[in-house]
Amino acid sequence: MCGIVGYIGPKDVDSVILVGLEKLEYRGYDSAGIAALHRGKLFVRKKAGRIKSLYEALNGFRIDGNLGIGHTRWATHGKVTDENAHPHVDCNHRIAVVHNGIIENYAQLKQELENEGHTFASDTDTEIIPHLIEKYYDGHNFLAAVRQALQRLEGSFALAIISQYAPNLLIGVRKGSPLIVGIGEGEYLLASDIPALLSHTKDVIVLEDGEMAVLTDKEWQITDFEGRPLSRQPKTIEWDARMVEKEGYPHFMLKEIHEQPTVLRNNLEKYIKWGEFTLLKDFNLRRLLLNKSKILFQACGTSLHAGMVGKYLLEYLARMPADAEFSSEFLYRSPVIDHKTLVVAISQSGETADTLSGVRMAKEEGLEVLSIVNVVDSSIARESDYVIYINAGPEIGVASTKAYTAQLLILSLLALELGALKGFITENEIHTYLEELKALPAKIEKVLAQEAEIQKIAQKYHSFNNFMFLGRGINYPTALEGALKLKEISYIHAVGYAAGEMKHGPIALIDEHLPVVVINPSKTSVHKKTASNIREVHARGGKIILLRSEGDEESLPYAKDVLTIPQTLEPFTPILSIVPLQLLAYHIAVLRGCDVDKPRNLAKSVTVE
Repeated sequence: MCGIVGYIGPKDVDSVILVGLEKLEYRGYDSAGIAALHRGKLFVRKKAGRIKSLYEALNGFRIDGNLGIGHTRWATHGKVTDENAHPHVDCNHRIAVVHNGIIENYAQLKQELENEGHTFASDTDTEIIPHLIEKYYDGHNFLAAVRQALQRLEGSFALAIISQYAPNLLIGVRKGSPLIVGIGEGEYLLASDIPALLSHTKDVIVLEDGEMAVLTDKEWQITDFEGRPLSRQPKTIEWDARMVEKEGYPHFMLKEIHEQPTVLRNNLEKYIKWGEFTLLKDFNLRRLLLNKSKILFQACGTSLHAGMVGKYLLEYLARMPADAEFSSEFLYRSPVIDHKTLVVAISQSGETADTLSGVRMAKEEGLEVLSIVNVVDSSIARESDYVIYINAGPEIGVASTKAYTAQLLILSLLALELGALKGFITENEIHTYLEELKALPAKIEKVLAQEAEIQKIAQKYHSFNNFMFLGRGINYPTALEGALKLKEISYIHAVGYAAGEMKHGPIALIDEHLPVVVINPSKTSVHKKTASNIREVHARGGKIILLRSEGDEESLPYAKDVLTIPQTLEPFTPILSIVPLQLLAYHIAVLRGCDVDKPRNLAKSVTVE
């Protein structure tokens, strides 16, 4: 959840660290801090609040040194205070540590250290780490002290460590939480995620669990926790630094909403060649899917909603039984699964803790796992048997937009290709689907061109504190995702329901004070049924915001306001339908004065269970 940056090299260390933290602030923004060697002495500044507060605390101070670490926090242990901000130091203020994750045995270790005379300044689990290193440091071998301390830690953690005892050494540690090493020219970096590295290097090593990066100004080495060298080669990242800039947009979220046509075009070019699907070009994956009798999607948040759409797509297009469930629930019950079940993990970051644990549980049960992720070489990708990348590029806004539509496209391609291989889709149908897929980017651009009209609708409703979203069939998950987007960034209480279930309880909520967004594209199997639900809402006085297809006028008399999407085939309606809902949520949040890219209490990558 938290953002870590570390640097050793010839550049201004404070500039590298602070700019790197800005690139990672989406991972947590409760507090921020920096530690560096300034003229041989450990210098630390940290402050509750956004990175702007850290800049103010530094007040123009320039660090004279080449080694430093920084952190932007999403609080787990301890309130949001200056004292609880990272980095944390030892008693003698010689060792500094930043940490992402949770130390599960910190209470026991803290009691042990306090009994030995160590004093603590924070309520965090992290602070025990510099004190443990201090305990084991013998005055000669700092690296050995770090390794000794690591043997005592239980839980998940990514660490960056520096000390004035070792003025030419930057240490990175991974166990369960992501950490990436950047290999530059005469410089080395650590970061929780790729955006912090892109302006310095595209050559990276993604640390695996149980690995350490030992970095000096001359060389790098990857070892295990015992110090045994490991052979690792850097990989080159295809992203460029421009991708993590706003490029004139007021927020990353708006930029990413507008990037969706490009993301879809790139994926269509990658996975459709010469009029044929190529998503399953891996023969082993193709054979695997054909031999499975059930698919189980496990994911969290927005990715789960994509999995729910995937369930509809696979059943409709490939006649493949499928389920979708929260990773956090999948982990702690006894699912009825066997070797004929394929577990599919969906995650933008590829580091989502619950989903990663679900992958590991499935593997322990002897099941094969396919992952659908965005970040190359992420933990979920590496630990799965097969991986399909959604190629959305870096997504900085905490509320997912372009990654969601990319996931939906990949799931559509997967279902279509599997349906064709199993003989449930004819040649003529394949041609029709392919032509419609190719038209989707331009149709999204048509929706985006309506932004001014959507902004006017947002102006009418931004002061309401409750919303309901209704959808049926394949667009029931669209209702859930539309409600999630609104609640995430505007803090409006919003709920999504299956429209047919409304009269079994939720209809009690409807009155003239409740805006109800009804998703009802035309030419779907549930269009008429949803139109009946619209009339039910209208009869109770609800303020209906109707999402309909061009040319569909059936329910217009009942709607206060209208969102319009182009006509498309039923399986692709979720891809188009979510875009106006993303824009509606965005503009409502802006009008309410919310920080759209950094919603309160949230972080982009949830790396703790």
